[in-house]
Amino acid sequence: MSDHIRKHIELKAPIERVWRALTDHEEFGTWFRVKLDGPFVPGREATGLITHPGYEHVKWRATVVRMEKPHLFSYTWHPYAVDPEKDYSGETPTLVEFKLEERLGDDGTDGTLLTITESGFDTLPDNRRVEALRMNEGGWTAQAHNIRAHIEGPLND
Repeated sequence: MSDHIRKHIELKAPIERVWRALTDHEEFGTWFRVKLDGPFVPGREATGLITHPGYEHVKWRATVVRMEKPHLFSYTWHPYAVDPEKDYSGETPTLVEFKLEERLGDDGTDGTLLTITESGFDTLPDNRRVEALRMNEGGWTAQAHNIRAHIEGPLND
C-alpha cells in the first residue's frame, strides 16, 4: 500500500496567481471549502470549520510548516479526521505539500504546474490508514478540480 497521494494540475495562470489562491486564507477557504479563523503563518496552527455540505461539524486544523513564495506551501494535519468524538492529537499527522513550477502554455501564456502531495499515511494507526488514504485520494481529486475552477473560472462545456 502506498503511503502518499500525488496530484499534478496544469493551471492556466501565472505562478503568483496560484500562490495567492493557496496561501491567502480567504481564497484558500473559498476553493477548499473551509472558513479559516485567520491567515497562514509558518510554525502556527491554522484553524477553521469545513463548509463542504455534510462536513460542517468538522473542525479544520493544520500546522503551517513552510511558505516559500512562490514555490512551496506545506502544512501537517490529521487526514480524514471527521469524527467529532475522536481525539486525533495522539496520531502522527501527514504532510501536505503544494509545489508550484512556472510553465509556458502552448499559446505563449503563463501557466503553473501545481503538484499536491500528501505523505505519511504509513504512520497512521492500522484501523484508520486505509480509509484515510481512500478518502483523501478522492478528496484531493476534488480539490484539484476546485482550485482549477477557482483560478480559471467555470468550464464552458
